[in-house]
Amino acid sequence: MNNKFRTICLALFILTFAANIHAQETMFQDLSYPYLEKLIATAKKNYPQVKILQDQINIARGTFHQVSFTWLDAFSASYIYSPQGPNTTSATNPIIFNGLQLVASVSLGSLFERPYTVHNAREAVKVAEEQQEQYFLTIEANVKRFYFAYIEAQADLRNKVNATQDATTAVNQLKHTFERGETTFTVYNEALTNLYNQNSFRLQAELAVFTAKTNLEELLGAKLESIK
Repeated sequence: MNNKFRTICLALFILTFAANIHAQETMFQDLSYPYLEKLIATAKKNYPQVKILQDQINIARGTFHQVSFTWLDAFSASYIYSPQGPNTTSATNPIIFNGLQLVASVSLGSLFERPYTVHNAREAVKVAEEQQEQYFLTIEANVKRFYFAYIEAQADLRNKVNATQDATTAVNQLKHTFERGETTFTVYNEALTNLYNQNSFRLQAELAVFTAKTNLEELLGAKLESIK
């Protein structure tokens, strides 16, 4: 009986050791930097805030081009047509030439103000572009963070699946020995409890994978399966 019990304990030790080996799985086997670059490019293309920032750049550029062509606003021209001649000159009608007269005027205030208006419009374009670049850095960091969390969750799930399989194997072996009276109920019950715990851990790991995938896809604006 003691020999059989020691054999069972040895089997449990081996299974536990195997589970520890499974637990040494690394997330780096799933890590792909080329794929990560594709995810970053997808997020920059699809995320709504990126589109809003691009629209702001387009508006700022349009304003700059519009302001650049308003130099002529400082100049104005008009004409006066007087068919009656100089004899009709009076205080209310100070026309001393007959025929068609051209009148040109310059608004000095608008003329001196224009360089500052153009400068401000150009700076507004720079600000909009810099805001976009800053957000690109932010979204790139977030994609990396969510991607690493996702592959970490996948690696953890594999560990939990392996641990569940090992616990199932242990229970199946102990079940036969318990039915033959070769092991105690306490040992068999502990194996069952461990199996229940491992199943619970596996379910939690599955939820973590789904959550990490959802967070990443929300940032990408696309399903991971659609990005090859």
